[in-house]
Amino acid sequence: MTLLTTVFAAIICTVLWYRNAPDSQMKLGILCWMYWGASLMWFVDAVFEYAQIHEAYFTPAPADMLNDFYLGLSVVALGLVIWLAALLVKDPKGVVKAALFKKGTK
Repeated sequence: MTLLTTVFAAIICTVLWYRNAPDSQMKLGILCWMYWGASLMWFVDAVFEYAQIHEAYFTPAPADMLNDFYLGLSVVALGLVIWLAALLVKDPKGVVKAALFKKGTK
C-alpha cells in the first residue's frame, strides 16, 4: 500500500507539473522528485520483501495493509510539508515578502 500511495501521489503531481510546465512558479518539480524517489524506495523495498517471503507477499493481513496505507499517507503528507516549506522559502510570487514588508496603514 505504501508503494501504491506514493505512486498515485507521484502520478498526480507529475500531471499537475506537466500541465503547468513552462511557468513552474509553484515549484511542483520538487514535489514530483520527492514522490518519485519515495516510489522508487518503496519499489525496492517490495522487491526485497518478495524475495524473502515469496507468495505470502500477495496475501497480506488487513491490519498490515492498513498500517502500510497510513505509512504511505504519512510519506505523502511529509512530502507536502517539505514542498510547502521550500515554496515559502523561495517565494516565487513574492507573497511572503509582500506580507512581511507591508507597511501598516494608519
